[in-house]
Amino acid sequence: MDKSIDKAVADLGRDIGEYIRQQRNTAKISLRQLAKLAGVSNPYLSQIERGLRKPSAEILQQIAKGLRISAEALYVEAGILEQREGGALADAIVTAPDLTERQKQVLLDVYESFRRENAAKNTDHTEE
Repeated sequence: MDKSIDKAVADLGRDIGEYIRQQRNTAKISLRQLAKLAGVSNPYLSQIERGLRKPSAEILQQIAKGLRISAEALYVEAGILEQREGGALADAIVTAPDLTERQKQVLLDVYESFRRENAAKNTDHTEE
């Protein structure tokens, strides 16, 4: 296997691990607490955070649930999903820990409707 591919995969593992650690620290949850909430062992979660293990999509989903963030946000960070249209605002909505999944979806729907409306206006009117 190409060494540059190995390095890219290793970097992805470090990046997602660092992101999980940042989210855990922001949420003021200990490693032990998150491991329990996510249903994984302390050593395994520690290895993920240090970039030694690259978690599966299923493990990421469990970690997201434990952190009370969107699994989609972790999938984007891990390189499993493409970043959604809408950029930083959509990402902020998706990762907001104090919103329910339903609230997040409603906000994203409203935001997207505004974007479509403005795009339609811009194509209908050409201002000089």
